[in-house]
Amino acid sequence: MAAILRKSHQRLASQLSQQFSRSMAAFTSARPGEPTPAISDAHKGPTGVLEIPQRFLMGPGPANADPRILAAQSLPLLGHMHPPFLKIMDEVQQGLRYLFQSDTKYTLCASGTGHAGMEMAIANLLEPGEKIVVGNNGIWGTRVCDMADRFGAEVVNLQTATGTSFSLAELTAALEQHKPAVLFLCQGESSTGVHQSLAGVGEACAKNGTLLLVDTVCSLGGVPMYADAWGVDAIYSGSQKCLSAPPGAAPLMLNDKALQKIKSRKTKVRSYYLDLNLVGDYWGWFGSRSYHHTGMVSMWYAMREALAIVSEEGLEAGWVRHEQAHKALWAGLSEMGLHPFVADPKDRLVTVNTIKVPEGVDWAAVCKNAMDKFSVEIAGGLGPTAGQIWRVGLMGYNAKPANVELVLAAFKDGLTQQGFLKA
Repeated sequence: MAAILRKSHQRLASQLSQQFSRSMAAFTSARPGEPTPAISDAHKGPTGVLEIPQRFLMGPGPANADPRILAAQSLPLLGHMHPPFLKIMDEVQQGLRYLFQSDTKYTLCASGTGHAGMEMAIANLLEPGEKIVVGNNGIWGTRVCDMADRFGAEVVNLQTATGTSFSLAELTAALEQHKPAVLFLCQGESSTGVHQSLAGVGEACAKNGTLLLVDTVCSLGGVPMYADAWGVDAIYSGSQKCLSAPPGAAPLMLNDKALQKIKSRKTKVRSYYLDLNLVGDYWGWFGSRSYHHTGMVSMWYAMREALAIVSEEGLEAGWVRHEQAHKALWAGLSEMGLHPFVADPKDRLVTVNTIKVPEGVDWAAVCKNAMDKFSVEIAGGLGPTAGQIWRVGLMGYNAKPANVELVLAAFKDGLTQQGFLKA
């Protein structure tokens, strides 16, 4: 009996092999009239298993992701319209309301990095010919000026000295003079390390019929944000900094006033992919769920876990942890004779710390030594601060004492090699 079964299996295997060979021959046959040259292997690859070196990402972002968040991304995929996945999207929206401290219905994650959130906000809140006042004190204000101009807005580029923030009086004067549709401010300017106060700004905007749009890419979750209490109309952020997730999601919030501005547009939003009338419907803003694009399934798993971690720790505890890491870093840097780039203590951002490069010190060599010897990323300046500063990020999963000590050790070693510190 066993011999009969073996022969039967062998015949079946032979038949399947012949069928497979015939199907492969059919597969390689092109449509009538299409040429079929030999397949070129000139660019074949990659092959083998991906290997990644371990790095401590202590620059301005991305920060190291929490292992729990990375593990969530390995879970089985769901369809982007499957009810279990839509439930995850609902949980993300709820977590964002807590993070923004807002009761608004209108939260979501844009499918993309912080720049996607920036462009989504600009594309939807501004129509051609409308005016935006951009509080520009670093690279992100410059980017918003460029972006708003591309969408046909009239841009008022309000500038202040690098390393400083805007006063309420300066902002109020600009609002009263220009009566813009939108005022843009960056709460945490990562190119300079400046923390922009929002005290009184929402009220001033409301008095002048202006929407307040705030960039929180490197600050959300690391410093206080009370969107409703502070009168912030629209916010965008990023997943890869204080939220400890990989890059790929841009949290976004609108209040009722901002949504009404979009709903009353006289012209179509110029970007189909970023049109909040359509994306918002996919996220359930308007009582239905219609397909717009394939949601970033694994990324939304990550965001769900990131927001769960924030909720479990508690916002205030998270803010305190970031503040303590900042103070510990500066206690050590000050002992080495290093000084903050931002002169006014009230303007210093705790999540991205900017350090003056002393005269005669090769800033790039310090960064290289940190990476080569300690596997620690320390960044140089960006935009207006290039060559003048180092930038150290203390964000999310990285805002803890062990990482601060590692950064300080890397600085001490690099500065000793250059003779700035005595051996």
